[in-house]
Amino acid sequence: MLSYLKGTLADIQKQGGHRVMLTMDVNQVGYDLQITSRFLSELPPLGEPLQAFCHLQIRDDQPVIFGFASRSERDVFRQLVSVSGIGPQMAMALLDTLGFQELIQAVVSGNARLISRTKGVGAKTAERLILELKTKLAEWRQQSGLTLTPGGGPMANVQEEVEMTLLALGYTNGEIMKALQVIGRSSTLAKNDNTEDWIREAIAWLSQSS
Repeated sequence: MLSYLKGTLADIQKQGGHRVMLTMDVNQVGYDLQITSRFLSELPPLGEPLQAFCHLQIRDDQPVIFGFASRSERDVFRQLVSVSGIGPQMAMALLDTLGFQELIQAVVSGNARLISRTKGVGAKTAERLILELKTKLAEWRQQSGLTLTPGGGPMANVQEEVEMTLLALGYTNGEIMKALQVIGRSSTLAKNDNTEDWIREAIAWLSQSS
């Protein structure tokens, strides 16, 4: 019913947690959209042109429009809310916590521990999410032609050990995810399943960026 809106950015309101509301002026009509804080960082200045892909949710006669930077992210959101027990707010929190490409990778690789980092998402919910969407998201990613950012992180079989080691050294989840994404862009490291190499490179990058 509502695929996207194209207009100008009129207002932004941060409501705490993962809830950010923006108002778009579309032909002198204001539309309120809930977006993630990740999308917030990509927005233009107030008054500038903006296009947002949308999902209209109507519950208890109260419509809410969720806004996304891309059609692909909107489609993944719709996949998430199709899973029993995952409502739109939890889906937005998942996308905000991990980022949409990292979330797809976590589901496809079966990384329940990474998924359950999202507030309100327990181990059972993460496992159910993987069970119901692992095949669907893998097929969707292939059909849509979506490719993950090269070197989006270590291979699934070493990622958990790398993360646990870095957490034990005092780095935060956000720092670790950023480091793994950045250093993974190295063609030599991207397909490397040596845990020690990943840890050494991550520590070196984190030390330089601090």
